[in-house]
Amino acid sequence: MSDIPFGFGSADRDPDDERRREAERRGDGPADPFGFGDIPGMPGGGFPGMPGMPGGAGGFDVNQLGQMLTQLGQMLSQAQNSGDGPVNYDLAAQMARQRLAATTSSLTGAQRAAVSDAVKLAELWLDAATDFPAGATETKAWSASEWVDASLPTWKRLCDPVAQRVSSAWVEAMPEEVRSAAGPMIAMLGQMGGLAFGSQLGNGLAQLAAEVLTSTDIGVPVGPDRVAALLPENVEKLTKDLDRPSSEVMIFLAAREAAHQRLFAHVPWLKERLLGTVEEYARGIRVDSSRIEELARGIDPSNPAAIEEAMQSGMFEPETTPEQKAALARLETLLALIEGWVDAVVAEAVGERLPGADALRETLRRRRGAGGPAEQAFATVVGLELRPRRLRAAAELWKLLGEQRGVAGRDALWAHPDLVPSADDLDDPAGFVGRAELADPIAELEKLAGEKAPEEGSGAERAQRADESDGPDKTDGPDDTGGPRQS
Repeated sequence: MSDIPFGFGSADRDPDDERRREAERRGDGPADPFGFGDIPGMPGGGFPGMPGMPGGAGGFDVNQLGQMLTQLGQMLSQAQNSGDGPVNYDLAAQMARQRLAATTSSLTGAQRAAVSDAVKLAELWLDAATDFPAGATETKAWSASEWVDASLPTWKRLCDPVAQRVSSAWVEAMPEEVRSAAGPMIAMLGQMGGLAFGSQLGNGLAQLAAEVLTSTDIGVPVGPDRVAALLPENVEKLTKDLDRPSSEVMIFLAAREAAHQRLFAHVPWLKERLLGTVEEYARGIRVDSSRIEELARGIDPSNPAAIEEAMQSGMFEPETTPEQKAALARLETLLALIEGWVDAVVAEAVGERLPGADALRETLRRRRGAGGPAEQAFATVVGLELRPRRLRAAAELWKLLGEQRGVAGRDALWAHPDLVPSADDLDDPAGFVGRAELADPIAELEKLAGEKAPEEGSGAERAQRADESDGPDKTDGPDDTGGPRQS
């Protein structure tokens, strides 16, 4: 795993831990003993009177005591009302919105109009570059906070399998005597784990929302189906580092978003295949039980601080299993094929219309292939990298297919998951394009379907075929001598 999900790795990965270690060196005690980071309403992730908090390191601000108790009560209430899920998504959304409130603002009418106009123009250009018709029925301009709200249902689908498996794996691996001694603490730890996961997810979503450019920027459409969405504030931040007009950058990104929407709208198996592969990855999570047995002997189940210390030491760090590696390889290949197709289609659609298209294309290729801030934040949130490492090879393959078989022949390969190129095909794009059996993908599908389908036709037609295959009737026809056949 590239990044251990939900804080199950080393403690030095969290910047909040720097404050805790600094406080401990001064002898002030841990600044954030339970690792919740910044709790809404508690700046700095601690309590009034603690180092870095209002009231100073040496004093105690009585005026904030009521606020602190109120926030603590809300946090515990959320833990009780979060249901049986492994992640407290209400807390995650609340934390993400609070972190973004200081850095984002409401979008203007001009920003929303610019997004709408860019998508309309991009759709016109894409019509000649792909056989798939427009996939989006609605266009949106989102602020970072609106992106969080719109994408949360997809994050539940992505995060739940990993968080559920991590939450249960270390409990299952505990020695029976430790579980018996913990008793009711196990249930409480589940609620506290939901809070901890929700806290980390909120932080990750806030970071991701400040970086993503479109609803499909991580390769998976995280917004509602058939909604093309761009984040104009983030697009403006990207444009500042580029020597291109803002309108050109907006249109290029709108073309990428519209191309993604066309692909996912007209290839119904694609999104489910992506999310299903994440679930397969989660099912492969295992925890080293021998490591737990070794460290659990020194843990007091009634002491949450001891459990927190064990979690930070890597005690519950999942192992990377062969099943996970296989699922991750399939995921990376599929993402590369998606991003490569979008790259090739957009290059064909806008290449001669936007002077800076090649430069923008290379910028986004590097951003996706190398793993920019958005990909790194996603790896922290979900615990794996959605990175199309072989983007260039996939883009070359789709380009060659378009040149060799035309737009319709290239896009027809998305008709069935068995037709799309494999990881081995990315090693030799020219060889894949030259295969004779791929000359007509639709015919291949019909041939496969015909081999598997039951006999067609009416009952009378099937009976006639059966009679013909069995030969003359054995009861009514003449025998070899010309006389009637005997029963």
